[in-house]
Amino acid sequence: MTRPTDFETIEKKARLRSRSIKTVTYALLAIWAIVVLFPFYWMLLTSVKSYSAYSSEYVPKFYTLAPTFQNYVDAFTTVPLADYFLNTVIFTVATTAMMLVVTVLAAFAFARLDFRGKDLAFTLFLALMMIPSELVIITNFVTITDLELRNTFMGLILPSVTSVFYIYLLRENFAQIPDELYYAAKVDGTSDLKYLTKVMIPICRPTIITITILKVIECWNSYVWPRLITDEEAYFLVSNGIQEIRENGFGRENIPAMMAAVVVISVPLIIIFLIFHKKIMEGVARGGTKG
Repeated sequence: MTRPTDFETIEKKARLRSRSIKTVTYALLAIWAIVVLFPFYWMLLTSVKSYSAYSSEYVPKFYTLAPTFQNYVDAFTTVPLADYFLNTVIFTVATTAMMLVVTVLAAFAFARLDFRGKDLAFTLFLALMMIPSELVIITNFVTITDLELRNTFMGLILPSVTSVFYIYLLRENFAQIPDELYYAAKVDGTSDLKYLTKVMIPICRPTIITITILKVIECWNSYVWPRLITDEEAYFLVSNGIQEIRENGFGRENIPAMMAAVVVISVPLIIIFLIFHKKIMEGVARGGTKG
């Protein structure tokens, strides 16, 4: 027969084991966080070092005693970073808005409307996810060139206004809404467009917010297509503009000024992610759950 003291001993061992596991887990997470965040710290640290101080460091220092913000001033005065920033904002906002319209309408059609060949069309549509985007970039380039849309915002935007993955994600979310709501709305004389805007979109707002944020990040980081379709500086985005800054702006040697420009470019995305990271996880979870 087990005595009370034996239960206490077992309980203490269990608490000790649990505490040890938590300690090891948090220690590993702390090490991983340092590894992940160190490049951002180094980028920020380098951006506040003067060019002379940075060049005189034969052994890199992990701190600076004389921080300066002159590099940030140079980023907006020496090179047209503000113009690149504005172009990127215009491109991101316009592309995301047009993509949302296309994605919501397509997802609604596949999820709620009944038409001949819908399942086959959706299957073929999903098959497009198997095609790497690099395979169609030349076709897009030829099409945009034939339409004389090179070095225009329309040429930048058009190939990015749809996404098979986003349509699939939202369609799965729409499909979870009970059919009874749709039938009741039709009995009341509600049109499909009104049902979409008044019922489906509010219910699926987390997923739509997630799609919006992911598209903003995608547009902001877009590099290959803007680099291919624009060769006039007036239409450069921050992604390919930063290369122009490196080649013809600060120069390859002025690393602190380049880091300042990179910090300015990175801050909007970091802020957006920190604010909406819970919405992103919630939207992906809702979109991937059936029933």
